[in-house]
Amino acid sequence: MLDMADVMDASTDNCKAQATGALDAVPAADAKRGGLYVISGPSGVGKGTLVSKLMELRDDVALSVSATTRSPRPGEVDGKNYFFLTKEKFKDLIDADGFIEWAEYAGNFYGTPLDFVEEQLSAGTNVILEIEVQGAFQVKEKLPDATLIFIEPPSMDELERRIIGRGTESEDVIESRMRTARVEMERKMEYDIAVMNDDVDSAVARLSECIV
Repeated sequence: MLDMADVMDASTDNCKAQATGALDAVPAADAKRGGLYVISGPSGVGKGTLVSKLMELRDDVALSVSATTRSPRPGEVDGKNYFFLTKEKFKDLIDADGFIEWAEYAGNFYGTPLDFVEEQLSAGTNVILEIEVQGAFQVKEKLPDATLIFIEPPSMDELERRIIGRGTESEDVIESRMRTARVEMERKMEYDIAVMNDDVDSAVARLSECIV
């Protein structure tokens, strides 16, 4: 395992070189308002791991907690990893315009609560959203200054291996996630930045460079 300090010192990649979308560089956050960074990618690519390690490394950003109707996985805590809601409660919030974005994914709903994000941005804090690809573009439509960061796997075979390795999904769900992943990978070029999660420490270092 690479030492994080060595990776950070040795890394000379600029986010501009990682850009895959229309932007030439990461937009700078307004001095009076925080920047919004949307991190997404296929299920199983390791988004959660990268974001968790990034939050350990950086104390100058806030992580938005998403809401979902799926069941908690082992070790997940309500209000920390997700707000776990019933479908009825989730739909009530949709009707009340309580989400920046929401999406249905693999039979469950996911969404970003509006109030928390707006409070942090207004206070000048950078905010990270870890959400699905479908939701990322909803955010971009509502908040054009948001920076979209796509986490990609080294290969589709490696992605499938990681999903199977979690041991939490049935064969049918795994097949569904892989079909969805292929569609999501086709949209990678629409993102501002792409970061490959081939090695966790190296990927975290590259990701950290992009949060300014």
